[in-house]
Amino acid sequence: MFEDQQRDAVEALMKADAEFRRLYQRHKELNSKVDNAEIGVLPVDDMTLTSMKKEKLYAKERLQRMWDEHRAHERQIH
Repeated sequence: MFEDQQRDAVEALMKADAEFRRLYQRHKELNSKVDNAEIGVLPVDDMTLTSMKKEKLYAKERLQRMWDEHRAHERQIH
């Protein structure tokens, strides 16, 4: 997530915003778990996998909104 963004800007936002940092870390954790579940390394039932995917998507959408708001605010300042 945010691979196309400037790494420094993402790291600065993570330092400045605890919620962004928490969601970013949670998204990373869920991404890893979903990947492992899909290849069979992490044994989970379909309901659990679906739940993890939904939570991951929610985190991604929230992170994107927060990022967009942050960038819009920066543009207003400059």
